[in-house]
Amino acid sequence: MDFDFTQDQAALRQSAREYLSEKCTTQFVRKMFDEPAGYSKEMWKEMASLGWLGLTFPEENGGLGLGMVEQSMMLEEMGRAVFPGPYFSSVVLAGSALAAAGDKDQKKKYLNAIADGQMIATMGVLEETPGWDAQAIQTRAEAGGGGFVLNGVKRFVPFAQAADVMLIPARTSAKPDGISLFLVDTKAKGIEMSALKNIDLTNQSAEVRLNNVMVPEENIVGDVDAAWPILQQVWQRAAVGASAEMLGCARKAMEMSVEYAKVREAFGQKLGQFQAIKHKLAEMLVEVESSHAAVYYAAWAQDAQNDDAALAASAAKAYVGDAARKVCGEAIQVHGGIGFTWDFDLHLYFKRAKYFEPMYGDAEYHRELAARALAGA
Repeated sequence: MDFDFTQDQAALRQSAREYLSEKCTTQFVRKMFDEPAGYSKEMWKEMASLGWLGLTFPEENGGLGLGMVEQSMMLEEMGRAVFPGPYFSSVVLAGSALAAAGDKDQKKKYLNAIADGQMIATMGVLEETPGWDAQAIQTRAEAGGGGFVLNGVKRFVPFAQAADVMLIPARTSAKPDGISLFLVDTKAKGIEMSALKNIDLTNQSAEVRLNNVMVPEENIVGDVDAAWPILQQVWQRAAVGASAEMLGCARKAMEMSVEYAKVREAFGQKLGQFQAIKHKLAEMLVEVESSHAAVYYAAWAQDAQNDDAALAASAAKAYVGDAARKVCGEAIQVHGGIGFTWDFDLHLYFKRAKYFEPMYGDAEYHRELAARALAGA
């Protein structure tokens, strides 16, 4: 039985690593801290020409038609490079929702534009009472004026300031899962945005207030009151994607620690010769390799539409969320005092891992989902 990646997958990983190693250095990443848009528009166009922005989109919509395994490989490399930009929001969140539930015209208009690098998209999920179940969505959409009128607040909307369009889940009925999904122009009348500061400065986000925002009927994605299964599917993929990014952060932090232990001397010998450091590095390797297995099984299960796809996604997110934070934290300990400094790069990886740890469900949330799945609930 062959568990290795195919030649095409290995080539994709290698090309992504080479490109990001050259273009997305940590000096570039730090430069993006002060960029109003939070990303490089030049790099975004280059990524579009490489096919990365439409990696999983249908070929008729300008995509490559690849799966979650390839998407996870790309996201792992982006985590490894702490890539700053709206890739996750445009491709993994908004792109997945449109590919799953958009009609032919919506896919042609939006997926093609995202794949070509002409449009930035995002999705507003969290509200004033954070949660990942249907009851947490309290933004309301009421029929009127030939469409729907939206009122509510979305918090921590990734790259909202840079986006051209947002997908907004909103409540359209009193049923617990009476949720609909709307395409909203970010320049529409009644939208107010306030920038929020994340622990990860490479991931911009904003609070978005919707005050009587008019959305035409053709901008409903899927059927009215039927968006909740779509959102569950999108967040399941997002959980796997976030796990892949955290895996990239953890692997890079481990590699930095190994290299440092080889050259740093203390008390007349290399740091890596101390038993305590050897054990720490070995534990980091176990966590990274276990995370790797969890991520890519979950990604394969999504592509195969396996019966345990949801369970695998929850297992990956729960395990990798804890493991990545632990590995990045231990890496700082291996480096000692320098590991805590702003000028050293380790904090970039720790903060990226910490940013994704609660997003799309933290470890406690996904352990609860896993327990329910195992119990058949």
